[in-house]
Amino acid sequence: MQRSELSDLLWFVAVADERSFTKAAAKLGTSQSTLSHTIKQLEQRMGLRLLTRTTRSVAPTEAGERLLQSLRPKLAEIETDLDTLMELRDKPSGLVRITISDHAYETLVWPKLYPVLADYPDIRVEFSIDNGLRNIVEERFDAGVRLGESLDKDMIAVRIGPDWRLVAVGAPAYFAAHAAPVTPQDLVQHNCMNHRQARSGGLYAWEFEKDGRDVRVRVEGQLTFNTTTPMIEAAKMGLGIAFVPENLVTDAIADGSLQQVLDDWSPFFAGYYLYYPSRRQLSPAFAVLVDALRYRGE
Repeated sequence: MQRSELSDLLWFVAVADERSFTKAAAKLGTSQSTLSHTIKQLEQRMGLRLLTRTTRSVAPTEAGERLLQSLRPKLAEIETDLDTLMELRDKPSGLVRITISDHAYETLVWPKLYPVLADYPDIRVEFSIDNGLRNIVEERFDAGVRLGESLDKDMIAVRIGPDWRLVAVGAPAYFAAHAAPVTPQDLVQHNCMNHRQARSGGLYAWEFEKDGRDVRVRVEGQLTFNTTTPMIEAAKMGLGIAFVPENLVTDAIADGSLQQVLDDWSPFFAGYYLYYPSRRQLSPAFAVLVDALRYRGE
């Protein structure tokens, strides 16, 4: 195989991953027309249609999907070998891609990581911030950050934070007009803020526990969000009850802008873990990040 043919295959993978010629061209540092022409030439040489193009999206054909399944493990192996070679350098370097939720990023990972990055200017980190569970192998992430209860058994998991919990909060003005709930079942009489789950698309059922009894409540209300910050702001405005991470509203509860309810029904659960495939060899750059994020009971 000629070097140009290998390059064409890499460009094909980029388009398939991005599902867009425009995004792939920007990522590869080339023009959209050049990229499109290259893919057409590749398809002509192979005698196969690899991509289906519409005005809005690009998707692999059956032949293209089979080619991707063949290429991705080989590319991952090459990347692992290159990471290993980087150990010969004096300083850790290279790109680390992490999928992470907004809450974990803002409250846990970024505060720990940014001081370390200043000491390692050759390490680059790409964050994909969303609240859905991602397949880090198929999507070529180096690692992910999720709650301990969400992890697959074939992953290596490193604890990076303490146990935490969700709490129900509302503004004093809201509770002045509506009697505060005493049990989780009372929430069905309240204007509650729903959370749309990224992976399933469904609404999160609020989870409570007391004296060994688990209770899930499907709440209703005017507002639905897929992230936490606007939910907290809406609660402060008196628009209803929000069910949010406790560490995001500690100050608001202390200054009286939010009032917590159902405290004895809000249990702690396993905190965040950094997880990655068991077969992954730790590059020096990745090892630096793991050590920086590791939870030490602080």
